[in-house]
Amino acid sequence: MVPGADSWLNSWLDPWLDLVAGGSCVGCRAPGRPLCPACADQLPRRGHQVRPTPCPDGLAPCFAAGEYDDVLRAMILAHKEHAVLTLARPLGGVLAGVAGRFLPGEGTLSVLIPVPSRPEVVRRRGQDPMARIAAAGARCLRRSGADVVVLPLLQVGAPVADQAGLSAAARAANLAGSMKVRPGRRTRLARAGVPVSLFVCDDVLTTGATAREAQRALEESGLPVRAVLTVAATRRRVPPVMGPSPLPLSGFAD
Repeated sequence: MVPGADSWLNSWLDPWLDLVAGGSCVGCRAPGRPLCPACADQLPRRGHQVRPTPCPDGLAPCFAAGEYDDVLRAMILAHKEHAVLTLARPLGGVLAGVAGRFLPGEGTLSVLIPVPSRPEVVRRRGQDPMARIAAAGARCLRRSGADVVVLPLLQVGAPVADQAGLSAAARAANLAGSMKVRPGRRTRLARAGVPVSLFVCDDVLTTGATAREAQRALEESGLPVRAVLTVAATRRRVPPVMGPSPLPLSGFAD
């Protein structure tokens, strides 16, 4: 590439996109592409251990790139709720940064397992956002030489209500027994003929109920989960002295 070509391209691309499509950065609202270079440069590139409070019994170690706030929150919402599909690539890059520190050595296949959306939600959105992010993350990891695949092993097999506004206990009850392993894909994994390391992947960790249900379904099928990897985690807030306690949120452990 010609030296300085990137800066030259950026100098006219955003104004052109603003003129043609009327778009703007989800982070800073600068006119142009959905994520401007300045906001992209500020994205976190490594994982931190997080722990929901209260934490579901037996939940695997959980890691997130950052807090569910600011640019990460805006990206996740725009990608998931408004089908800004170009954000899958940078979100996948963030997920890859979380996963990179845990990938096993040569000879072991790392399997990213996206948490499934309800079928009616996929139909309404026209996509499965987490599957798209996981696929982008796997491509990023493979470019660095990692042996990684995405395998949608899980499906929602029982009716589940919308989780918004539910307490930690209500979320757990709502999700209990809702996920199951796709037998055909489990057979495909068993035929891989190499050791595998399994990671449950989601966009946001809040109470841990969704991740724990995914882990339960996998482990009851004989598939141990090494860790839960997420793009973001909600930060634990201190409950008020008076009045009802807020929804318990995840706390960063480091």
